[in-house]
Amino acid sequence: MSISYSDSLPDLLCEEDSVGVLSGVPLSMDCSSGLEHPAIIEDLIDELIEDEKEFVPDFNCIARSSSQSVDASARLDSVAWILKAHAYYGFQPLTAYLAVNYFHRFLYSGRLPQTSGWPMQLLSVACLSLAAKMEEPLVPSLLDIQVEGAKFVFEPRTITRMELLVLTVLNWRLRSVTPFSFIGFFACKIDPSGSCIGYLISRSTDIILSEIQEASFLEYLPSCIAAAAMLCAASEIPSLMSFVNPENAESWCDGLIKEKIAGCYQLMQSLVLIKNNRRKPPKVLPQFRVMPRARVSRFSDDNASSSSSSISSPYNKRRKLNNSLWVDIEKGSSEQ
Repeated sequence: MSISYSDSLPDLLCEEDSVGVLSGVPLSMDCSSGLEHPAIIEDLIDELIEDEKEFVPDFNCIARSSSQSVDASARLDSVAWILKAHAYYGFQPLTAYLAVNYFHRFLYSGRLPQTSGWPMQLLSVACLSLAAKMEEPLVPSLLDIQVEGAKFVFEPRTITRMELLVLTVLNWRLRSVTPFSFIGFFACKIDPSGSCIGYLISRSTDIILSEIQEASFLEYLPSCIAAAAMLCAASEIPSLMSFVNPENAESWCDGLIKEKIAGCYQLMQSLVLIKNNRRKPPKVLPQFRVMPRARVSRFSDDNASSSSSSISSPYNKRRKLNNSLWVDIEKGSSEQ
């Protein structure tokens, strides 16, 4: 599918305060430069901590909806689709988190008449489109963005109307405070030397995105999620193991609560362990093929001549199969 600039809602960058503009950028990624102006960095973090509650779903609405109206499986499918489409286009991590953030803030506002079926998918498409317009230099068209197993295909004008409804419910506050607003600062706190900053930020980002589908994390604020993810990342580095402590993380900035960090950290660790166990490759037992004696000599004669072609043949076969599959997909999409 081609990527083009979307012409619907072209100007979403409304005027916001300085904290809103900086909220998506990891602060103090360079510890040496950040230490030159610690007071400025600390003030920015304090402002983010103060404002972060405005960019999360209302906890009372979450508790009420979890037992009543919101379809848990439909919510999970919608978030999974956002992540698939995000991966398909290679969007930035912040884009995925913002899309899911918009989705949950709207969903738990109670403004969606039906929390399953096509309304949920329409909301997912609208939220991903808005997030992409906020963060990506190139945004797929409203038709092209509906990829990766979308059950319904909506007209651009329908998505545009849904975008406007989302903007209204969110009060046009799209530049949200996210865990990515804190991970650079927290990385410098747990590793003042800066020797592992790149890994800590990268690994904590992966952890945050991998757990974004879990509804259990909705009860934690972005700063708490960032702190817990940083502890998980640091626990994989032997030299930083002594710093992996929720009580130590509480001292990184005002507003962090060690009990909340500990709960979020334990939840992350359990989910990371489960996913790592799923990724373990199964044991493959050696297989022996018994051939009739008459075919053994033929095999030995043909072995040398076919060795070079046999090395490349699986690749060629896969390439041909993929090409033919791509043609079929294109044909199918053109017919629709």
